[in-house]
Amino acid sequence: MKIRIGTRKSKLALWQSEWVKAQIQKTYPEVEVELVKIVTKGDKILDAPLAKIGDKGLFTKEIEDAMLKGEVDIAVHSLKDVPGILPEGLKLIAFSRREDPRDAFLSNGRFTFQTLPEGAKIGTSSLRRKAQLKRLRPDLQIEDLRGNVDTRIRKLKEGMYDAIILAAAGVKRLGFEDEIDEILSPDIMIPSVSQGILGIEGRESDPEIEHIVKTAINDRNSELAATVERSFLKTVEGGCQVPMGCYAEVKENGLYVRAFIASLDGATFLKEEGLFAGEKPQIIGEKLAKKLLERGGKEILESLKEDGE
Repeated sequence: MKIRIGTRKSKLALWQSEWVKAQIQKTYPEVEVELVKIVTKGDKILDAPLAKIGDKGLFTKEIEDAMLKGEVDIAVHSLKDVPGILPEGLKLIAFSRREDPRDAFLSNGRFTFQTLPEGAKIGTSSLRRKAQLKRLRPDLQIEDLRGNVDTRIRKLKEGMYDAIILAAAGVKRLGFEDEIDEILSPDIMIPSVSQGILGIEGRESDPEIEHIVKTAINDRNSELAATVERSFLKTVEGGCQVPMGCYAEVKENGLYVRAFIASLDGATFLKEEGLFAGEKPQIIGEKLAKKLLERGGKEILESLKEDGE
């Protein structure tokens, strides 16, 4: 049997796909696994902020199209890049063990986030990070930052920025851990939905491949956390980009969840957090999203829609 993995060409995407390939072959040595490289819209447009070109789906659509055409069998995604609603005929079939879900702070000069000088230039293209940065350090200049992990670190070292913020998972997976000056606690910077988890996407009509991949890869704690967070995402998503985050931690006595929706300038910051026990993960995510939407999140979404029209 052969399984073809659709993957982007970036170093991180290839690392992730090679890791999945190794897990499958370790569990099922008789299965042949091939990597098929695909260029996505997000790889082609490198000169515009993600929010301006539609963040979710930018790095997945072309690979999903290839799956639906039968050109590849599965896709390996950074789950934070995957939209809340998948194309008909496709589903998430496995969730990897979660790498560090937090954000990493890297600087020129070994600063921490709090010791970074006033007025310093910090790079990120994430609306989620921008809103939280503006709330915590309104004195900083926030500049857009695009490119692969290694490209972003190179731009920092070339002096284009005084500091940058990246997902810790990608930095660690590529071996750049020594470049990190500080890991930002979720109490300071709430992570992106499913940050640190690899989501394996496949066709609904392929139960045999689903069984193989799930057996080789799936981590139950990641699946629980991802279900909460993606349920939150799906409930909030209003067809526009919005600064938001949701992070679920699996504890012995339940799921501890932090979630927020904010205005672009960070001035309105709506947050909910708490321990949930005995409730279905999907319901927890929906409940938190609805609570935040009722508290003013709906108005934020409406104003963002109007600005985008």
